[in-house]
Amino acid sequence: MKSHLLAIGLSSLVLLAGQAKASQLQSWYFDSSQNQLDLTTTSGIEPKAFLLDNPNRLVIDLPGTTFNSDSVKQSFGNAIREIRLGKPDSQTTRFVVELAPGYDITSQNVSIKGDSRSHWIVKFNSFNRQANPIVGENREDLAIKSTDATTFAGVVNLGQEMVGLSSQIRSLLASYKTLNPGIFFLDLDTGNYIDINGEKRFAAASTIKFPLLVALFQEIDAGRIKLTDKLVMRRDLRVGEAGTMQYKPIGTKFSVLETATLMMTISDNTATNMVLDRLGGAAKVSQRFRSWGLQNTAMQNLLPDIPGKNTTSSKDLVRLAALVYNNRLLSPNSRDRVLGIMRRVKTNSLLPAGIGKGATIAHKTGTLRFIIGDAGIIQMPNGKSYLAGVLVQRPNHDPKAGDFVREVSRRVYNYLDHTKVSNIEPTFGERTR
Repeated sequence: MKSHLLAIGLSSLVLLAGQAKASQLQSWYFDSSQNQLDLTTTSGIEPKAFLLDNPNRLVIDLPGTTFNSDSVKQSFGNAIREIRLGKPDSQTTRFVVELAPGYDITSQNVSIKGDSRSHWIVKFNSFNRQANPIVGENREDLAIKSTDATTFAGVVNLGQEMVGLSSQIRSLLASYKTLNPGIFFLDLDTGNYIDINGEKRFAAASTIKFPLLVALFQEIDAGRIKLTDKLVMRRDLRVGEAGTMQYKPIGTKFSVLETATLMMTISDNTATNMVLDRLGGAAKVSQRFRSWGLQNTAMQNLLPDIPGKNTTSSKDLVRLAALVYNNRLLSPNSRDRVLGIMRRVKTNSLLPAGIGKGATIAHKTGTLRFIIGDAGIIQMPNGKSYLAGVLVQRPNHDPKAGDFVREVSRRVYNYLDHTKVSNIEPTFGERTR
């Protein structure tokens, strides 16, 4: 059955030190094949929910959360008639899930839980056929399961926010008032983290090539694609802006391994389009990204995506890095190949410029005139490893965005370099010597 994704446009945020953050609705997505509604906000909330009769409907309120439209409505078939989005007051976003005539649902058949305080999952387990109409409008408040905030992506035990370091970065933003960042760092040794607009959705630029690479190697693990398979460069896939494939004749064949390597190491856009085509196109890979829990990561366009329709968030990129690092998406052999390719990325002017001598980084950058980003896995000489994701919306080609990313990277690295390391052995590919 068809799935539905609605992204909510967000006004720009300028973070200042000590400024209170209001939550905004980042996106909502209803998967009619699983009868599941996903809600993502830019910061933590505590939703409330209740059931009403005549018509039968589920109401979900997101307190302290706004969105920038007066109302939104999507129609569906079968048991769920439509989902409406509105504002009961200026600081609350309300979802109304109305059932089709003749259908009913009880509190035992719906569950609401969060895998973080900014991502909530509403699961309709079953629907009842209503035998007799109910008189009046009865209300039943629903219990919402406590958020499982003890793990990140289900694989890393979360510690505490690195408040001092986060405050430093927020204060730094006072010198970069034209920039709008999304930042997420995770110390794999302690689980401590930095989260500044981590769930905020940005244009992905070439950082989208990281999840594409992982999706490709999942297909290799499944035996549906081989590294030695040949991909043919077609006219509709050959593009400019980045890479060397564009200078080859139409019909030139490249191995899957060569294509994937060029996609990452020199950010070749033609190679990216060939990989995307082999994976079945934008809609199919976007569905795969959501199955990994990447709620803000989706593709609409081939590369180069000049309008910025392909999206991700800094937290999604770190989620993906955590899943790859912990062997949840790939075989050990494919994981090592993916990280090996990402260690050879040629553009090292963002996150790598802030790390110390002897450290290694497997990463992917992205650049558009209004966005830059970088995300990856860093291993330090002291044995500590951490995950990084930074996306920065900027004025037209503003070089200050790069300065900001480098300074953030430097501060995080220096902070973690002086943090005591546990006796846990790192498992990140090759040990640094």
